[in-house]
Amino acid sequence: MNYASRSVPRHLARGAIGFGLIVGSIALVPVAGPVTLLAAPLALVAFRGCPTCWMVGLAQTISRGRLERRCADGVCTLARPGPPDSEDRGAMDR
Repeated sequence: MNYASRSVPRHLARGAIGFGLIVGSIALVPVAGPVTLLAAPLALVAFRGCPTCWMVGLAQTISRGRLERRCADGVCTLARPGPPDSEDRGAMDR
């Protein structure tokens, strides 16, 4: 599953909103009562799931275009993207 955003600043903004909603909803309980806890589920929308999903998305956003997953013979590795193979170039020319 892909949790990446279009850019790192956009992803960080989503994180700031999500963490702000969680912290704000808990911190405002003594002032405004338990109704403020209703803001906490909105953080899940900002995170696109949970805080862990947001962290995975941050790693995906940062590494986008820098790392590539390659699988061969049941073994997957991360590698820097290289030039396309000659077979791939032929397919692109068609």
